[in-house]
Amino acid sequence: MRKIGFDNDKYLKEQAGYILERVKKSEGRLYVECGGKLLFDYHASRVLPGFEPSVKMRVFESLKDQIDVIICIYAGDIERRKMRSDFGISYDSDVFKMIDDFASYGLKCDKVVITRYEGQSAAMLFKQKIESKGIKCYTHSATPGYPGNIDVVVSDEGYGKNPYIEVERPIVLVTAPGPGSGKLATCLNQMYHEYRMGLKCSYSKFETFPVWNLPLDHPVNIAYEAATADIGDVNLIDHFHLQAYGEVAVNYSRDLEAFPLLKRILERITGTICPYKSPTDMGVNRIGFGIIDDEVCREAGRQEIIRRYFNTRSQYAQGIAEEEDVIRIKAIMDKAGLDPDDRPVVPLAEACLEECIAQHKEGNKGTICAAALESSDGVCVTGHNSPLMHAGSALVLNALKAIAGVDSKELLISPSVIDAITKMKRDVLRGRGVSLNIDEILICLAMSSTMNVNAEKAMKALPKLRDAEVHFTHIPSAGDVIGLRKLGINVTSDPRFPTKNIYNP
Repeated sequence: MRKIGFDNDKYLKEQAGYILERVKKSEGRLYVECGGKLLFDYHASRVLPGFEPSVKMRVFESLKDQIDVIICIYAGDIERRKMRSDFGISYDSDVFKMIDDFASYGLKCDKVVITRYEGQSAAMLFKQKIESKGIKCYTHSATPGYPGNIDVVVSDEGYGKNPYIEVERPIVLVTAPGPGSGKLATCLNQMYHEYRMGLKCSYSKFETFPVWNLPLDHPVNIAYEAATADIGDVNLIDHFHLQAYGEVAVNYSRDLEAFPLLKRILERITGTICPYKSPTDMGVNRIGFGIIDDEVCREAGRQEIIRRYFNTRSQYAQGIAEEEDVIRIKAIMDKAGLDPDDRPVVPLAEACLEECIAQHKEGNKGTICAAALESSDGVCVTGHNSPLMHAGSALVLNALKAIAGVDSKELLISPSVIDAITKMKRDVLRGRGVSLNIDEILICLAMSSTMNVNAEKAMKALPKLRDAEVHFTHIPSAGDVIGLRKLGINVTSDPRFPTKNIYNP
């Protein structure tokens, strides 16, 4: 069974109480910048085993009658269709999903702001689309002189040029699909307008990682650096906090660099001395208090670092990551003292590949592919590709047999079903590759379960694949990735393509 290192109920009680305490201390409305993900925080659930991916939303659900929500999205992210990797959807699509998700928790979200808007065509189309759904969409242009020229930034030529977003309730959550979306600037823009209207308000930050009360070299905190390798965040001791209180706290480089200037901006907006002495002071995060088994979380953090290492290298091979990202993630691996083979499924997959090559002397790593899986219950299996199936498809079927107690030689799917689909792909759809990917093989399994008792057993075992670890010796196809995502499996791969073809769908 998967070991648990985090207590959701303990965290929920601590977090809700602390936010309410901050609200009581605030003068007027409280703007809460929400970094990370309020919903479906799968990074947190991986590094803190037992963490419920949506537990943070339950905190705000308990305060829903006091909360307004603003979603920010950077116009440039809309223009280049930046993707959210855990769902495989673009940031602009995720905004719609977030609105629906908030509604499912009783939180009304009808305010969206496009930040750093310059009339980009894709951003204009997004604005029209979201307004057609009855959602108010605002646009904020880049603030001249931001952030250094405070005289311009905190003036009618700076924040004053952007419209005020109408809010009514005492707590305003400002969130976004991902980093760099303009959440802080939106909070400060709102505060500027409210103080101009004679209203008082304050600011806090709700960001999960790094965990301020864990050591700097804790694997959970290093895993945050790995997760943000593309933007270069570095964890550091909050020297402002240490100087003010004599207490060690961890924060990240961008917040520490920005703090002196942010403090001055807040003082200029409010006309009073900033109540915060450090970036850590600004935060309301209590996630560290939910950890109940430190060693379990340490090992989970180490495994996440390795996953990020493989994913960054594969993204670079596909042209969606920079060489600097690869260099940075390798340095993070070295700092954590980790090796790729510390991920158990990696040597298993490589051994399977070598065995397949030995059995097919004419084969090579460009045509033979292998994969390995370890379930949360400790079941380990491997699989390789064939003319009928992708390596991942064979792997999933082998895993289901092992978990369901079906003999490895039993056929779960009728050959006639596979033959019918491959013929359609080849003869009707004119497909170049006719072997079945994971998404297709799951459909075949469902069809066979109505006629085959072993296939039915395998179908019932599918939920036991959730949180399994898989490694491919090649970059999996889109159909494999979709199937694995649906199953809730953590996937890594070597940075090489399954064939020598330039086009690999």
